[in-house]
Amino acid sequence: MSLPHAIPGAVLFSCTMNSIRSPMAAAILRHFHGRDIFVDSVGVRSKEVDGFAIFVMDEIGIDISGHQAKTFDELEDSSFDLVVSLSPEAQHKAVDLTRYMACELEFWHTFDPSIVEGGREERLEAYRIVRDELLARIKKYFPLPTAYDV
Repeated sequence: MSLPHAIPGAVLFSCTMNSIRSPMAAAILRHFHGRDIFVDSVGVRSKEVDGFAIFVMDEIGIDISGHQAKTFDELEDSSFDLVVSLSPEAQHKAVDLTRYMACELEFWHTFDPSIVEGGREERLEAYRIVRDELLARIKKYFPLPTAYDV
């Protein structure tokens, strides 16, 4: 199978708060390709990692409880081959990065599960949907050997 793109050496995921979507995406990619790809995540603003995100990631065996949220301004590495934005606000900041960083941009508009109201199970289901969508997208964009799966 030929890929439409080369596998990047360094990937940055970005979202609005760096507390749900981008930490989930970064952890999933790191889980599969952490030896081959440097992976980081940022937000336009930062907020402590979300407890529901920790819970649903733990369901698939990936621990994000130690995630330390940071903003674009706090980003230590400034050399990424690919920046994947998961929210419109993050996409605007990512476009700004291209003024001083030669990188490819991808926009994967991803629902913010924190806006879902209801009981615990309804809210957890929204987080699971986001997790599973990110998992599927990452597996498609960054192919895995066929014998390796979550």
